[in-house]
Parts: sequence; structure tokens; C-alpha cells
Amino acid sequence: MVVGLSKRFVLVCPTRQEQFGSKMGIDIQKHHVKKGNRTAPKSEDPYLLLLVKLYRFLARRTDSAFNKTILHRLFLSKTNRPPLSLSRIVKETENAPDRDSKIIVTVGTVTDDVRLLEVPKLSIAALRFTQAAKERILKAGGEVLTLDQLALRAPTGSNTILLRGKRNTREAVKHFGMGPHKHKKPYTISKGRKFERARGRRKSRGFKV
Repeated sequence: MVVGLSKRFVLVCPTRQEQFGSKMGIDIQKHHVKKGNRTAPKSEDPYLLLLVKLYRFLARRTDSAFNKTILHRLFLSKTNRPPLSLSRIVKETENAPDRDSKIIVTVGTVTDDVRLLEVPKLSIAALRFTQAAKERILKAGGEVLTLDQLALRAPTGSNTILLRGKRNTREAVKHFGMGPHKHKKPYTISKGRKFERARGRRKSRGFKV
């Protein structure tokens, strides 16, 4: 667009189309659609809120992706912060080089596993520990850390191994998606002669799985 100011001066302005491109307007499909990601925890636990305050600061003031990950996981619901057993920790870290000098980090609960006969010396930082898990780690000469102690020891997450538990091993998940030939766990009181032997369990009653 050319605007004539006088005989000597000419002002050349870009047109709206040149400046912003040909495609403009409101995204109708995604208009007013809120993001589903949490930006704060739903819990009102004061200790959790203090941890969020600490890791919000670290995520903002350091370039570490580790701190951003920890902060995001602190926001999650309990089902999305599944527990992690000692046996799973040992299995996942057995091939890690120089494991003894590293801190294993999980944003969740560390539980005991009686099937694990021998617990190696481990340094673990977590939201919480069950009593039995804590006793076994300390008895093996290991270390039990809270996440605020971890922030002092490794403010950028260096020399750590970040783990999380499996989300879909809950009892409730085994029942989801029940239907013919889906091999899902039925909600049944018992497995006797009188229980769940009608439709779906006999050819004469619809179908048989």
C-alpha cells in the first residue's frame, strides 16, 4: 500500500494480507477449549504444596528438564502416580553404570516386596515410603531421601535415575472393557455353579466365551 505524503515523500506500508498472511481468523473448532493438563495439584496437602513451590522455582530458574518433569509429576492424581516396589527398582537399575553413586528418584510411593530376598545398597528419593520398604533400604546401608533433600543434593537432577511405576496394573483396570471374547475380569461374587453362567457363558444363552 502506497500513501502519498507530498511531492517529495512517499510512505510505503505493507498491506494487512502481506503482514499477517492470507489465513486469518478464529480457530472455531478449538475456540474456548481449555487445556486438560494440570497447572497445580488438586490436593491441599501443605507439604505437597511446599514441594510444588520449591520445584516451580527450580524449573523456572534452572535449564534442567529434570526439574520440569518432577514439577509436572507433583501435579498428578494418585492413580497417575503409581507405587514402585523395591524389586522393580532393583530390576530397572541393575544394568545402570555406577548405580551405588546415583540417586534413584520417583514421584510416588516406594513399597516393599517380600519376594525380593536381598536388597542392595540404594539411595532413593521419593514422595513417601512404606515402613517395611524404609527399614529394608536402611538395613542394607542405603539412604532414604525426601524430594526437598534431593533438591539440595542435586538441584539440576545430575547423577540421578528417574523412574515411575506402571499405571495399568491396578485391580480396577483388569475389569475395563468387558465384552464377548475380550478376556476381561468379570465383576463376580464367586466362581461357583450359581454365578455368571447365563448369557455369554452358554451357547443356549446368546453366546459362549
